Order: sequence, then structure tokens, then C-alpha cells
Amino acid sequence: MILDLQHIFKDYNQDKLLVPVLKDVNLQVEEGEYVAIMGPSGSGKTTLMNIIGCLDRPTSGEFKLAGTDILALKDKELSNVRLNSIGFVFQSFHLMPRESALENVSLPLSYAGVKKKERKERALKALTRVGLEERATFMPTQLSGGQKQRVAIARAMVNNPKILLADEPTGALDSKSGAQIMELFQKLNDEGVTIVMITHDSKIASHAKRVYNIIDGEISQADEKEEKNEEKD
Repeated sequence: MILDLQHIFKDYNQDKLLVPVLKDVNLQVEEGEYVAIMGPSGSGKTTLMNIIGCLDRPTSGEFKLAGTDILALKDKELSNVRLNSIGFVFQSFHLMPRESALENVSLPLSYAGVKKKERKERALKALTRVGLEERATFMPTQLSGGQKQRVAIARAMVNNPKILLADEPTGALDSKSGAQIMELFQKLNDEGVTIVMITHDSKIASHAKRVYNIIDGEISQADEKEEKNEEKD
């Protein structure tokens, strides 16, 4: 079990009122799975993503990532988990504007203390994995939206994380570029990468092998997807 959340609650204090955001969320993801969590704005999906990504802590519950009790860790230990175990892909890319594609992909390796020569080799390999090795020296302003997202995915994967966490990964892209990113996610999943994707779009969610709906802070699994190639009588 790569991801195990049990009875997760999250409350916020707002004007001295207790506002429940997540209500008894249970979610289990096996290694190598491709899961989508789908919900409208205000459903709690971003809060859930922040908890899975070790960016926020639940009010109560249990959370294990690859067997590690995340809620028992201190802030510095959580930083190491985010650096080494979780790859993040965001809607707005979050690329450094004055750094080349290769330098952007190298950033997590720099934070991890990897030597310069190895950083370059691993970053170039990651760019090759997403089909952008020929754009290694390009600046973000020289890249299309789809190419920027590919750089962001390469950066997310360069440390070989246990899980890839994607928040609305096609939200800033046109339909063609979005389809290409979904093809890339499928390729990565076929290679064994565990993916958890947050989205409000049912078409995007349908690319995952398992879909959860989250509404008003409560999560439930959508109907199991039918096999595409069913045997005929």
C-alpha cells in the first residue's frame, strides 16, 4: 500500500466558527495505481491534495505513505518526504522564469545535494523521458504551455518519487496539449509510476483507472470502469 488515509478530518477556524472541510475521508492507493479524485470548486479536493502532499496536516485521522506514519513526522522530516517521495505537478507549472528547462528540472536534485555533473545527467534523462531533450536549453518563455507542463513533469519525476501528485494538470492548457499530457501520464503509469490526480473535469478523470468523487468534504468511489475490450459472446 503506497497511500493509506484513514478517517481523515480537517477543520478550519473562520471568524471563531469551526468549518469542517474534510469529513471522515478514507483513501487507499496501491503502488502502480492511477487514481483520480474529482470534485467541484469548494469540495475539499485541494485540501485533500495538500494533506496527501504533506503540505498540510489533518485535524485528526491516520496517514501512511509507503508505510511511514506521516503524522508522526516533524517539519524537517516532512520536507524530506516532499523532496524525495512526492513529485508535484501543478496547473500553473511553477517554473523558474530565468532558468532553462534543464536547470528547472535540476532544482530538486540541487536541494537534495546531488553533484552538478550527476544533476545534469539525471535532468537530461528526465527531459528525454518526456520528449523534450531538444528543448533543454530553452527558457520557459520559449516553450508552449504543453512543453512547460512537460518540463514540470520531468522535474516532478527527476528524484524518482514514490508517487506523482497532479493538481488540475491540464487546467491551463488547450485541448490538444491537454490530451498530450494525458498520454504522457498514461505512459508513465504504464512504466509503473503511481499517479494521484486532482481534477474537476470528468473527461480528464476518465483517463485514470480508478475515480473517486469528493463533494462537501466526503469521498466515495465512482462506479468501476468497464474493461474496454470485453469478451464477446
